[in-house]
Amino acid sequence: MLIQNNIILFDGDCNFCDYWIRFIIKRDKKNIFRFASLTSDFGKHYITIHQITIDSIILIENGTVFIKSTAALKISKHLFGLWKAAYFFIILPTFLRDFVYDVVAKNRYRWFSKRSCDFTSNETFKDKFLV
Repeated sequence: MLIQNNIILFDGDCNFCDYWIRFIIKRDKKNIFRFASLTSDFGKHYITIHQITIDSIILIENGTVFIKSTAALKISKHLFGLWKAAYFFIILPTFLRDFVYDVVAKNRYRWFSKRSCDFTSNETFKDKFLV
């Protein structure tokens, strides 16, 4: 199984997550990210081996696992445009950042609905996804 240096694992049943994955792909001008749903074979294998229990975003950067707001901010650091500036919020205490993150994560299905995201059937995105 090929392991990339920057992998984003995400909730493949979340409409909100679908939006953000498309957002990241559009702004990943250096093509550094690869993606996998938490329910894909790759995602299930990875979270089982590393005993990860989170059901939202996970960033694996050079072998280190980042979750929640830290993952989101570290991702923003690599995006094209002013989105890099969001990384500034890393200076806030993790418990504050994760509180906001947890509120959105807890309500994401209610606020943004739930649907299955299938990026692998899209030829434009196919090479960016690990299955």
